[in-house]
Amino acid sequence: MAFLFENLRVYQEAITFADNVISLTRTFPRGFYFLADQLDRAVVFIPANLAEGNVRFTRAE
Repeated sequence: MAFLFENLRVYQEAITFADNVISLTRTFPRGFYFLADQLDRAVVFIPANLAEGNVRFTRAE
């Protein structure tokens, strides 16, 4: 059974976007590891935050 957030179009688009950005950062020239790493981490947080926000059910959270 899939989680509810996996059916969201925005989540699917975020995964596709993350895949594209990570593929792009692999082509960065040597010496730009710091930038590639930062972009990779930032783009992975988008779908992660969507998934985390989906499990919040109360207003207090």
